[in-house]
Amino acid sequence: MRKRIAILPGDGIGPEVCEAATRVLTEIGRIYHHDFEIKKGLLGGAAIDAIGQPLPEETISLCKQSDAVLLGAVGGPKWDTLPGEQRPEKGLLGLRKALDLFANLRPVTIFDSLAEASPLKDDIIEGVDLLIVRELTGGLYFGEPRERRNEGGQEIAIDTLVYSRAEIERIVRRGFELAEQRRGVLTSVDKANVLESSRLWREVVDEVAKDYPNVEYSHMLVDNAAMQLVRNPKQFDVMVTENMFGDILSDEASMITGSLGMLPSASLSESGPGLFEPIHGSAPDIAGKGIANPLATLSSVAMMLAYTLQMPDEAEALQKAINNVLENGYRTADLTENRESALSTVEMTDKVLEALDKTTTVS
Repeated sequence: MRKRIAILPGDGIGPEVCEAATRVLTEIGRIYHHDFEIKKGLLGGAAIDAIGQPLPEETISLCKQSDAVLLGAVGGPKWDTLPGEQRPEKGLLGLRKALDLFANLRPVTIFDSLAEASPLKDDIIEGVDLLIVRELTGGLYFGEPRERRNEGGQEIAIDTLVYSRAEIERIVRRGFELAEQRRGVLTSVDKANVLESSRLWREVVDEVAKDYPNVEYSHMLVDNAAMQLVRNPKQFDVMVTENMFGDILSDEASMITGSLGMLPSASLSESGPGLFEPIHGSAPDIAGKGIANPLATLSSVAMMLAYTLQMPDEAEALQKAINNVLENGYRTADLTENRESALSTVEMTDKVLEALDKTTTVS
């Protein structure tokens, strides 16, 4: 069966890690006899440079006609002086909206072979395996009005936080569903002691929870959640929260592992194509040097195979190959202080391909 995959390399190291992903997808297709039709599109700064806007209509059309979308990274100092509506990041926000990607999943798992890279003590991080489920289409990032104006001789800025009951319910249900598939524990994060939107959020969680009697759930204020992620991350299984809180908490949680270069993410809709991307940025300081860590992007490919393409065996094989490479001591520059032994992006991808070939058996 043919599967259409749109790849949006974007900016900075995006093209390099997406090239690694393309090689791995091609090999998985060969091993498992899949027909992956891969097409590239423009997004972010690359699109601005090419046609003057961060999200071309052609890219939206390409993604809507695909089964899944893989993104490299967007943004960089080259475009920092542009007005907010014209910056690369606006292209990503617009794509999420166009595809109705309402659920962002960010797994945080400790690789035993990389535990020494974490800034936290071993007894705190050992066994950490949590999933942050972030709402993507509402909240401060999309609320209107959004403006700056003079009022009584004083310049003010206005952002509006808006959530509907329907938006909250669909992300909360996704959180409960994922908790059912994992360890059956869900933590809902809000700021209900201050925000009306969070009070509505908490009400909806209590209502939806009745449909999932096998899931143990609790509410936690976002400031406490930020503290608990550092104090005792093992207490969490699935965390579900609104857009801005999820943005902040997932970046905090990522540092538990010791490297942003290791963590993938998935953004899912009700039924359309999912968007998969590493959570690291475009890293313009190392772009073009061939030293970027491709593993977060390759783990994002594993999530794509599992969540959207319905290929769990292939996903497991790829993640196992990544784990084997790390267990065998191979590192990119961000994972080791020994620069002489650090592998390039291409070399690390080669190692994953070798491990994939060795550990995969198809009848």
